[in-house]
Amino acid sequence: MDDTQLFETIRNRLFTAVVGDVLDVLGHRHQFLPQGVLPLEPGTKLVGRAMPVLEADYPEGNGGGPLSDKPFGMMFEALDDLKPGEIYVATGSSLDYALWGGLMSTRAQHLKAAGAVLDGFIRDTGEIRRLGFPVFSRGAYAQDQGVRGKVLDYRVPIRIGHVDIAPGDLFFCDEEGVLVIPQSCEEEAIERALEKVETESAVAVAIRGGMSAREAFDTFGVM
Repeated sequence: MDDTQLFETIRNRLFTAVVGDVLDVLGHRHQFLPQGVLPLEPGTKLVGRAMPVLEADYPEGNGGGPLSDKPFGMMFEALDDLKPGEIYVATGSSLDYALWGGLMSTRAQHLKAAGAVLDGFIRDTGEIRRLGFPVFSRGAYAQDQGVRGKVLDYRVPIRIGHVDIAPGDLFFCDEEGVLVIPQSCEEEAIERALEKVETESAVAVAIRGGMSAREAFDTFGVM
């Protein structure tokens, strides 16, 4: 499958719990972002490729580095470099200001990006809701990044919680979690997850027919 078909299959047929279970079996046991990263709109599903962004606290002042007099650092370059189907994934700063807002959503939507995942806050929530742009974050906070932080780099490896994220990793997000599927095993993980969904459907039918939980697990190997 190409990415368009892959993303549609994941959105329509899978959920993060079943893919996470498969990744556990494959030995990738730290693939969910911290539980506090949640969708702005309940029920949102987001699938796409990671475009990692490295943030940092960077108070306004007269520093000597190349970003010292550049508002927002490399944020505009990172935003403008988004490709169709990519997700802007940002981390590295404190929780003292918002990392994403309405105008950023407008630009990302124009570029046909899939969405944004922030290890921090967003603002302009009403505008983002009106746009219908999928965003996952730690919540909303109106305080601006401009005089408090900068983007240091983008398309670089980052870490959120216990999860290492590389450019191009497959993200699958729903209201139960934000899951990172490594490129090295994504094909096998999705194939196994699709099989597991079919098996779980058969288990549900058997249990409704009177089979015990113990017998169901012994018979089908899932529960």
